[in-house]
Amino acid sequence: MDQVDPFREQAEAEAIPVEPAPPIDSRFLFVDVAALRAKQLRRGARLRFEADPMTPAPRKPERMAMEEVRRGLVWYEVPTPQTPQAEGQA
Repeated sequence: MDQVDPFREQAEAEAIPVEPAPPIDSRFLFVDVAALRAKQLRRGARLRFEADPMTPAPRKPERMAMEEVRRGLVWYEVPTPQTPQAEGQA
C-alpha cells in the first residue's frame, strides 16, 4: 500500500512555483486562494514549507494554507472577466 507513485510526485514537483507569487492585496482573493489550497491539503497534498524550529507549525489545513499564501508559495491566476455577448451576435 505504501507504493510511491512517480506521476503524482512529478505533478507535485511541477506545481511548486519557482518564483514567489505576486503579493495579494485583496483579502477576498487571499481567502479564495487559501481555501483552494486548503482543499488540496485536505486531499493529501504535501506542505510547501518547513516550520521554523522556534515556532510551532500550524496543524489545521486552513492555517497551513494561509501560511503558504502569506509566504508566496501558492501560485494563483486571476481570470479576466468576459463581457456578455448580446443575443443574435456571434
